[in-house]
Amino acid sequence: MSNERTLDEIETLLARAAEVSYGENVSMLEHSIQTALLARGAGASDALVAAALLHDIGTFVSTADGCYGEYAHDRSGGAWLAQRFPPAVSEPVRLHVAAKRYLCATRPGYLELLSSASTHTLAHQGGPMDDGAARAFEREAFFNDALALREWDDQGKTPGMDVPATASFRSLLGSLLLRAQAG
Repeated sequence: MSNERTLDEIETLLARAAEVSYGENVSMLEHSIQTALLARGAGASDALVAAALLHDIGTFVSTADGCYGEYAHDRSGGAWLAQRFPPAVSEPVRLHVAAKRYLCATRPGYLELLSSASTHTLAHQGGPMDDGAARAFEREAFFNDALALREWDDQGKTPGMDVPATASFRSLLGSLLLRAQAG
């Protein structure tokens, strides 16, 4: 698939997000763009800005391992992105739900700060990590990026915020794509 076709596919998937309520008085698309803007505002790398924009894309893709939908979107999104982007994009996406579980287990008061939608999904995503899982998560190569992405994910839920079109991220995404594959 050519890089242009991949970028078109991403825009199509993100367009689906515009039609889905996030349960936070913002659409999934608004949430995704807000998350990316927060990453950009924090001075994150282009790869982490892309991860922030695409962190929920797994809700709209199906992968060979059968992961699909809201409760496995981290795995399906990470796997889908890994076929198209370097690990600096795909791994924070794959780990962003684990980061929520980790923060619930290790940061006092974090659980109480979660939105109702995030609290609801947490129950289906395994709940807070136990100590062993938390220690293992700390050894992940993209641990810090996953935590940063999680923070922006939690904040990117402002109703009525004016956000740019997804096309404004096309150049950034294009610069990060793995080389085009034949097909």
